[in-house]
Amino acid sequence: MNSSEQLQQIIATKIQHSEKQRITFAEFMEVALYHPQFGYYSTPDSIIGPQGDFVTSPHMGHDFGEVVAEQFADMWVVLGEPDDFTVMEMGAGQGLVAVDAIAHLKTHHPKCFQALSYLIVEKSPALKSEQQKRLAHWQQEGLSITWKTLDEIPSNSLTGCAFSNELVDAFPVHWLELHNQQLQEVWVTYSENGLKAIPGELSTEQLAQYFKRLDIDLATGYPDGYRTEVNLAALDWLIQVDSKLRRGYILTIDYGYTASRYYSLARREGTLQCYYRHSHHNDPFIHVGEQDLTAHVDFTSLEKQGEELGLATLGFTQQGLFLMALGLGDRLQQLSHSTEPNQPVTGQAIQKIMMQREALQQLISPMGLGNFGVLIQGKGLTQTEIARPLKGLTIPPMY
Repeated sequence: MNSSEQLQQIIATKIQHSEKQRITFAEFMEVALYHPQFGYYSTPDSIIGPQGDFVTSPHMGHDFGEVVAEQFADMWVVLGEPDDFTVMEMGAGQGLVAVDAIAHLKTHHPKCFQALSYLIVEKSPALKSEQQKRLAHWQQEGLSITWKTLDEIPSNSLTGCAFSNELVDAFPVHWLELHNQQLQEVWVTYSENGLKAIPGELSTEQLAQYFKRLDIDLATGYPDGYRTEVNLAALDWLIQVDSKLRRGYILTIDYGYTASRYYSLARREGTLQCYYRHSHHNDPFIHVGEQDLTAHVDFTSLEKQGEELGLATLGFTQQGLFLMALGLGDRLQQLSHSTEPNQPVTGQAIQKIMMQREALQQLISPMGLGNFGVLIQGKGLTQTEIARPLKGLTIPPMY
């Protein structure tokens, strides 16, 4: 029995021991992704990047982490250049952003680097191990780098930036369907034929309240069979993150939409996607534990939740605009003038420049990574600090 079959047996047992021999899709997704032995993010085989199931912005080279570091440094300045500035990265993947951001701050913002503490919140043992190897030399140089769970971090203890890149999309979601103008939840059962989805009543009133907060009535005008997702875990996560931050920013980068786009009539199959060996499909019940499961982020709900907690919504923009405002356009220009005039240029040098340009273009492409959402929220800021535009939220220069 391979690991996927063992994980399916674990899920089957969980279903059989449940009250009605069924679990919510969110419970299924939690086990499929995060089971400590067989979950997708818990096994060393689930490598993210060119050899894995999907590629993220940090895999495009060092530029993403270096440019995001410019925003960290800008936040440090706005906060009054505190002596203790913490970047708390949640879901740090292979540690690529951390490595690139730290190196950039040391070289280009040494005073910010001197104040820096880097705190990583990572659920995956396999990824945590890789991060620790990659960041070991920075610890040896004396930089404070620690790994903690959110529960281990004291309340109101951090001044700095709580940062995540492609984290919220991997939180377990509730799967919902509309039947006879009634919102129903998709539950997961198990039989001889394997895992199966069936509709039933809502598992929690929070699901109905979720749409009331957004002023969306799925029972009116939406087609029968309309399917979508609700990420209650994201709201709980934001409450936790807010409780740890005394003063500073929450920077969330992910693929997603505003609520009006997310729950549009045209998106009748929802956004849930499965990624397996660089291909994607929409069947979550195959390759269990061997494929990634994701759903797009509803940024409007994160904004509303934050405002109810007292966070200031400082801005929401696209990744392409955000990175250009932080200097990615300058890097593209420099590549155009990276060879000395009247000097012979080798084919290898041209190829390297072309590859770098391609990587930078992918980061800002409106058809891909550049269309990701960037939400910045603030806590404990003065009115002057709120009024001062963050660098990544300014209008980028045109080239």
